[in-house]
Amino acid sequence: MTRYCLMILAVAAAHVHAQDAQAVPYATMAPIEQYRIASRDDEIAMARSAAPPSIAADADVLVLGEHGYETAAHGKNGFVCIVERSWADPFEDPEFWSPKVRSPNCFNAPAAHAVLPQYLKRTEWALAGLSKQQMMERTRNALDDKTFFAPEPGAMCYMLSKQGHLNDKIGHWMPHVMIYVPRAKPALWGANAADSPLAALEYSDLDPVTTFLVPVSHWSDGTAAPEHH
Repeated sequence: MTRYCLMILAVAAAHVHAQDAQAVPYATMAPIEQYRIASRDDEIAMARSAAPPSIAADADVLVLGEHGYETAAHGKNGFVCIVERSWADPFEDPEFWSPKVRSPNCFNAPAAHAVLPQYLKRTEWALAGLSKQQMMERTRNALDDKTFFAPEPGAMCYMLSKQGHLNDKIGHWMPHVMIYVPRAKPALWGANAADSPLAALEYSDLDPVTTFLVPVSHWSDGTAAPEHH
């Protein structure tokens, strides 16, 4: 009887575990190879697709290496193009560990100075095997000692790639420009209102930035974007 009860409990526990895994498909980090792009040239091309060719052609390009991002191409205009992975998202995002995320970004010089380094450091932590909780603690410390800081005026980023996958819900969304400012209320810009063309992202107190998103009409390859709703 005891043995039978143990079998029932084991089956029930396995069922609950399966349900939990289905409900939270990205609860932990996947094997690192799932986050890599097999071809270095493909990653460079995807990174450059974030911005108009006239900008991307003269930008630095970073690609994911063994311990963090590495410079794959040197530019001359101050922009930095990169394909972000899922840990660029807020810590509370349910897809924080999704190996499917590929977000081509091209940062201008002010954003490359203040915004990009925080993501690059997160990448080093992720590849070193730190847990999300450990990354949060290190982020708090970096904010306290001013290693991480709010962006300078003029910080922005292009996200015009048709190749990206931002998350499972919206795929690559639509082409847009992101403007980074120190923490500010979206209402300051009229963002997130039902009839406003602007969106804004407010994260937790572990991010000193508010990001305003401005949809644009064309992808970086010149083709028209879908109508924004």
